[in-house]
Amino acid sequence: MENEELIISKLDVLKQEIDFIKKHLIDVTLTQDDVKSLCEAEEDLKKGRTKRL
Repeated sequence: MENEELIISKLDVLKQEIDFIKKHLIDVTLTQDDVKSLCEAEEDLKKGRTKRL
C-alpha cells in the first residue's frame, strides 16, 4: 500500500510539471513571411540600417 501511495504522489508531481510545461509552451512555427522578414532584418543589420536591441 505504501508503494502505491508513493507512486501516486510521484505521478501527481509529474502531472503538475507537465501542466506547467503545457501552459508555458509556445508554438514557434515560422511562416514564409516570417523567414523573409528575419532575412531582411539581418541584411539591414549588416548594412548598419538598424541595431540589435
